[in-house]
Amino acid sequence: METNELLKRVRKIEIKTRGLSQHIFAGEYHSAFKGRGMAFSEVREYQYGDDFRSVDWNVTARFNHPYIKIFEEERELTVMLLVDVSGSGEFGTQTRYKNSLITEIAAVLSFSAIQNNDKVGVILFSDRIERFIPPKKGRQHILKIIRELIDFKPASRRTNLTIPLRYLVNVIKKRSIAFLITDFMDENFEDALKIANKKHDLVGLWIYDIRETDLPPVGMMKIRDAETGELAWIDTGSTFVRNTYREMYQKKKEELNEMLVKQGVDYTTIAAHEDYVRPLMRLFQKRMKR
Repeated sequence: METNELLKRVRKIEIKTRGLSQHIFAGEYHSAFKGRGMAFSEVREYQYGDDFRSVDWNVTARFNHPYIKIFEEERELTVMLLVDVSGSGEFGTQTRYKNSLITEIAAVLSFSAIQNNDKVGVILFSDRIERFIPPKKGRQHILKIIRELIDFKPASRRTNLTIPLRYLVNVIKKRSIAFLITDFMDENFEDALKIANKKHDLVGLWIYDIRETDLPPVGMMKIRDAETGELAWIDTGSTFVRNTYREMYQKKKEELNEMLVKQGVDYTTIAAHEDYVRPLMRLFQKRMKR
């Protein structure tokens, strides 16, 4: 992409998403994610009414008098965006492609984070780690992230969700808020999901296109797998074919929901043709009630 065109697109996304983060998401983001991490501050002598579970037994044994640990809310968080840049993101049948939606959502989350003085880092992935941007603060850092998301060309078109989840665990040592932004076009990643969510606060954003859920009855249709490149003809005029397609999607949806709930991962689904503000707000408000 030409530099001038890239800068125009970055600026357009900044204006829209920065405004959303300032006027809509900032308060909800703070309430949904602040205060979930607690950092050790000091020890002091036990006082009547203190929670006995906070007793520091090592210090208590050393001084032969009860002491408790004092924790403070972590004022600065690290936000990690695990962004799927595989070939399936280049799909959209309504108003935009899935990868365009992903870019906007990543930008909104990034601006919301820096308004709360949090660091933001990015892991771009396909079936490998395509790019790692270490966590930093500041507007210029966020603009760099947006430029990467707009203009990045992955080396692979396939998806492997185990790879970024393991990378997150191995590279980011401090507990973070980690948004997994993907269409979940993969299988057999539950173990990696479980481990990542134990170390970090993992949040799933499931991006999908309406035509991945249902087929229109338009007769014979030639389709291509965006990740493998394989071509096939399907008869969308067949009620049996459309019903089977719909049932396959519903089965996948139920299995993924069961997995995420089982592992305690908060998530929301976001359709590429719809406004993403409402599902993000529902997600934030759900966390605020816990």
